[in-house]
Amino acid sequence: MIKKTLFTCLAAALLPALLQAQDATTPTPQWRPVYHFTPAKNWTNDPNGLIYLDGVYHLYYQHNPFENKWGHMSWGHATSKDLLHWKHLPVAIPEMESKDTTTWIFSGSAVLDKQNSSGFGKNGKAPIVAIYTADQPKQQKESQFIAYSNDGGLTYTQYAGNPVVDINKKDFRDPSVIWLEDQHKWLMTVAVPAEHKVQFYSSANLKSWELLSEFGGQGDTRKIWECPSLTPLDVDGDPAKKKWLLMVSSGNPDAATGMQYFVGDFDGKTFTNNNPPESKLFVDYGKTFYAAIPYNHLPEGRQTMIGWLMPFETATFPWRGQMSIPRDLLLKTTPAGIRLFQQPSAVLNASLEKLPASKKLSKKNITVNNRGLPLNTANSFNTNTNWIEVAFTPGTATDFGLKIAQQKGGTETVLGYNTQSHELYLADMKEGKVSGDVQKLQVQPVNNKLKLQVLFDKSSLEVFVNEGEQVLTTLLFPAPDATGFAVFAKEGSVELNELKVWNLDK
Repeated sequence: MIKKTLFTCLAAALLPALLQAQDATTPTPQWRPVYHFTPAKNWTNDPNGLIYLDGVYHLYYQHNPFENKWGHMSWGHATSKDLLHWKHLPVAIPEMESKDTTTWIFSGSAVLDKQNSSGFGKNGKAPIVAIYTADQPKQQKESQFIAYSNDGGLTYTQYAGNPVVDINKKDFRDPSVIWLEDQHKWLMTVAVPAEHKVQFYSSANLKSWELLSEFGGQGDTRKIWECPSLTPLDVDGDPAKKKWLLMVSSGNPDAATGMQYFVGDFDGKTFTNNNPPESKLFVDYGKTFYAAIPYNHLPEGRQTMIGWLMPFETATFPWRGQMSIPRDLLLKTTPAGIRLFQQPSAVLNASLEKLPASKKLSKKNITVNNRGLPLNTANSFNTNTNWIEVAFTPGTATDFGLKIAQQKGGTETVLGYNTQSHELYLADMKEGKVSGDVQKLQVQPVNNKLKLQVLFDKSSLEVFVNEGEQVLTTLLFPAPDATGFAVFAKEGSVELNELKVWNLDK
């Protein structure tokens, strides 16, 4: 959970522009994503309480119900049956105000208490229990509260015995809770941000918690740690090779925000990192991906997460902030060791196949030279809501890739690959010259092919490289008429093995 007071830690150079942009009141429908979640209006940040129940995906999220800027933190609520179309619901857990205390509802998780271990259930029905950070600015204190729901997660009742975990610190937040079946206990992972560590607690009833151990001082410690999660995953799809994925929101070398991860073992008490302490492994190499947590209670052992795409300089109205695409999590063995792979959720892929033919474009086995290959000759694809999957075999070209958000005679965004430096790069261009920063990522073709999944949705861009081996996410805000896109090659040719484009505009 990013606190306003901590923006200076994560984005000092961007803070003045961010705060100034929050005052904007001009509607910006051209930047409203179609297949990425946004609230109907007002501010959003971290996803919270992700839980799957009876065929429905619940998304709670940090929300200001009153203004299009950070503040009045509460849990907003939306549901979906396909992770593509969302139903907006009333605020589930509002901020609490009394004469002496303001309590903001910061980030956390939600679980289905099937055993009714908490005793909150009624009439034999399992309650949903939310575990969240209560931020009390007047007391300069954060502690962990719980609340419960017996109406399917629409409304919550605060537990009279709150707080359930309190270590008397100003910064102590973002509990992530899962059920340990082999121990018949609940496990909480929670961050002590300024100390660059997470703590693990266990409980039999979600009310009384015992400290098990701590992990920290490894990986990237240049910025605060928050929004942790600990998730069991099969390695290479083999249940006999289970490892644990610990994710922490912090920073990466080239971005204002970011997330890192650790792969290791968890014995029910202690997490052990399988990589050297100084190793830095990042979830996403873009500038905006943050605070991601996995869903609880998914069927078939699936692990899917959603993250927040932090809105820096450019204002949107009447909403501000959006969620990432839901991503399936996998651990795979690579020459460098066991690494995290991410893919757009298989649930979403199933939705793509149901689209009508007019919403699909496909090409195969084309040699692309310096003239390029325009792809938006059909007006139905001039929408900036395209999901693109493409595979290249490098040829003689020094650079190749995609150009998106093209404006005739004006600007464009280039997602290119340089064959000499082996860098995938993302650059905004104006009149043929780079405008602003260039984001770069070291990438090697796999079996002499470069595969990209490019999800461009009005103002967000998520790029999955080589089936999710690396991901780069950013925001861009093109002019309303900047809707062209094309394949390009520079100083030679490239083989376009396969291209699929889906237009998800409504």
